[in-house]
Amino acid sequence: MIKATQLETKDVVNLSDGAKLGPIKDLHIDMETGKVIALVLQAPSKYFGLMRSGKDMVIPWELVSKFGLDAILVDLQPMDRRYYQD
Repeated sequence: MIKATQLETKDVVNLSDGAKLGPIKDLHIDMETGKVIALVLQAPSKYFGLMRSGKDMVIPWELVSKFGLDAILVDLQPMDRRYYQD
């Protein structure tokens, strides 16, 4: 079992290209069932970490492959923009 507070300390890594996608910022949870629907990753920072450079990334729960000690593995197509929040 893993606690929600432990998620922000883990790296999120894409299996298809090995890219580090960023830290987990939030979770989307279905209020009726209590199940996690998606992980929300924080937009990357720019300007020496002072400002965010874009939109947060939302990864559907079905694409989360594995939780490890140091990382969470997800299976996304590289540079697929549909995962970015509007």
